[in-house]
Amino acid sequence: MSVEFNHTIVLSRDREKSARFLAEILGLEVGAPAGVFLPVTTANGVTLDFLTIDADIPMQHYAFLVSEEEFDEALARLVAARIPIQADPHGNHPGKINRHDGGRGVYFLDPAGHGLEIITRPYGTDPSSPLNGVTEDVPGAV
Repeated sequence: MSVEFNHTIVLSRDREKSARFLAEILGLEVGAPAGVFLPVTTANGVTLDFLTIDADIPMQHYAFLVSEEEFDEALARLVAARIPIQADPHGNHPGKINRHDGGRGVYFLDPAGHGLEIITRPYGTDPSSPLNGVTEDVPGAV
């Protein structure tokens, strides 16, 4: 049997708000509640099970590989919703996207403070790309 990632629990202060945020940005659907969990399933079948807790939530990082068209759509939703974006996880390039490996990538926070990332190419797929290290301004981005 090959090993596949199946699901993970995403801690939040409000599972509904966090699940709907992710689903809206990525163009996904929120599934029916499964007990205390509210699932959002990706195209490859991995489920993010959102759970409401009343405690300090450590920041987690979740990265999503999308097509160029899906990236354009998600980026447009982020800009329209005035959600701050950045080209790097440290916030050194606000209002920009990165061009790592010849693709495009962007970072932003979800309502629980988790770091989300959308990329169009997996890291390391083109280490000699002249676009590595390049950032681009996104008109209208905050």
